[in-house]
Amino acid sequence: MNDGARAAVSAVLALAALVTGSCVVGPDFKRPAPPGVDGYLPPAEAVPGPGPPQDAANGAKPANSASSASAGEAAQRIALGEQVPAAWWELFHSARLDETLRQAIAASNSLAAARATLAQAREAIVEARAGLYPQLDLGAGARHASGGMGGASGAGGGGGGNLFSIGPNASYAIDAFGGTRRRVEQEKALAENQRYQLAAAYLTLTGNSVTAAIAIASTRLQIATVEDLIRNDQKNLALVQREFDAGKVARSEVLTAAAQLESDRTQLPGLHQQLSVARHALAVLAGRAPAAWSPPDFDIAEFTLPDNLPLSLPSELVRRRPDILAAEAQLHADSAAIGVATAQLYPSITLSASLVQESAALARLLEAAARTWTVGGSLDAPLYRGGALGAARRAAVDAYDAQLATYRQTVLQAFGQVADALCALEHDAELVAASRRALDIAGASLALQRSSYAAGKTSALQLIVAENTYSDARLGNARATAQRLADSAQLFIAAGGSWWNEGEPAPGPPGPPKH
Repeated sequence: MNDGARAAVSAVLALAALVTGSCVVGPDFKRPAPPGVDGYLPPAEAVPGPGPPQDAANGAKPANSASSASAGEAAQRIALGEQVPAAWWELFHSARLDETLRQAIAASNSLAAARATLAQAREAIVEARAGLYPQLDLGAGARHASGGMGGASGAGGGGGGNLFSIGPNASYAIDAFGGTRRRVEQEKALAENQRYQLAAAYLTLTGNSVTAAIAIASTRLQIATVEDLIRNDQKNLALVQREFDAGKVARSEVLTAAAQLESDRTQLPGLHQQLSVARHALAVLAGRAPAAWSPPDFDIAEFTLPDNLPLSLPSELVRRRPDILAAEAQLHADSAAIGVATAQLYPSITLSASLVQESAALARLLEAAARTWTVGGSLDAPLYRGGALGAARRAAVDAYDAQLATYRQTVLQAFGQVADALCALEHDAELVAASRRALDIAGASLALQRSSYAAGKTSALQLIVAENTYSDARLGNARATAQRLADSAQLFIAAGGSWWNEGEPAPGPPGPPKH
């Protein structure tokens, strides 16, 4: 190697050394601190009840208080700080529900789409990381040059002929200011965002499936209750009709009994429609067409009300709910985008080298005498772009600020959903207890009216009223029981589930995006 070649190679190596000592412009991402709150509800709303002392101290309202729990009613306890099981729906102890969820998870198109999107985002990391390495290409060409005036080659001619070339070309863009590394960081954060989007899709799928199953059970119970009510109405109408035929009651009582029958019949179409919607929704969630698959006929009796409701502390919730983590990952990506835009304000350095075989004869192309090589470097510094580069950086900062506000709002909405679920469970416990008392009272009143009617002391109309009151109380209790089950599921959903324990939808423990 001659002195010129040595000098060229030394210059290349010196420029390459810039890589190890180069800086990375732009801000380094820091995870937002969790909100400085210990609970989900204001202290004024925390009601003492069953559970450890920290429940009330942290503002977590027990699922039902001593005042709202009646004898024989199930009590629920908020276990603040405990982890939600991965398959949280198994706490309802329904084998048919477990099987339905397995089918839904296996066949979900939403999960399939989210997985494919995650795979795409991970390939984008590989593509961005390629910018940190040299690029090597193979070039080949052939060209023909015509001669000058006269067009003949040789002495006195214009010269001309064929020229063939082949050889590798190498180039390397030095990441002197960290623009490429920030791009890799951005793509990693975007992949993390897609990972959490997959976890959110998993949580939405399982939550909606459980909610639909409970809706099926609840609606079937309401339909059965209304059908019992209609049968009683028919018996009452027949009874009053016999009384009218015997001249013991006025026709107005017959009309009243008939009107009650038709009024109760009007409840059935809406309930049947509600049942159809829940069935179709669960079929779609399970990845099946409603015409090809019908979900099980769930019964309220097959669901066990969870007595222990695990709930993460607020500081842990922001590290576990997938929608919050997705917003945080997007914030990280927007932070890295500031670095990418900042690096565009600085010069770019590119090294290049080529080894070319050139010959006028194709047969002599690979001979050593036809070989030439070049080594060089280039520096491009932006001087004037009409303010575009500065505007791009300011826009990146604005995007970060907007995403930070979105992240904070996402956290607040998550806390609000947990608070709503806690209050709903408290009120559900009160409603179930009140509806149970109303059912007991209506049942006792109906028994007295039947005895009184048999003794001829009350009219048929009074008996009808008592029976309808009892049937309405049964319907109210059925709805309250189903609502309590549904709101228990909503608390698990609001708590973010435990998707990180499942492995398949979102492997690995929660934590900061990996770099």
